[in-house]
Amino acid sequence: MLRSNTLLFLVIFSLVFVSCDSKRVFDEYKSVPNKWHKDSIVSFNITPPDSTNAYNLFVNLRNTNAYKYNNLFLIVEMVFPHGKTIKDTLEYRMADPTGKLLGTGVTDTKENKLWYKEGVVFQEAGEYQVNIQQAMRENGKVNGVEELEGVTDVGFRIEHINSNK
Repeated sequence: MLRSNTLLFLVIFSLVFVSCDSKRVFDEYKSVPNKWHKDSIVSFNITPPDSTNAYNLFVNLRNTNAYKYNNLFLIVEMVFPHGKTIKDTLEYRMADPTGKLLGTGVTDTKENKLWYKEGVVFQEAGEYQVNIQQAMRENGKVNGVEELEGVTDVGFRIEHINSNK
């Protein structure tokens, strides 16, 4: 009896776990050592599955309570296979008005799924590169934050738009 209950639990758990992330096409994280230096670029090489479907793109971020800002500025650059480059400066809210960090997670580490681009069709065949760099500034200061504390991992995610994929 105990063995059949355990087996049933494992089967149900496996089905739930696998089906929860049916939108994922690409999902990868890279660790940031101790502090994220302003000149450090986190890069991802991506070969899209096709050139006809549209996808949603996200920057994923894991941060700890050592992150002391309410927002986050990133420079995200996409380099196309034939050399074209699109560079965006993006701002994300990282804390609520009381200073409580946003994101999911029950421990001191929070995970944030940040919108990058919606409905992207990868029309060029070949490998794309996505480069992500922090661009934080403190109020009243011209120079950027040299070493950003509290960010542990930076990720990039591509999702199918329709959940029936």
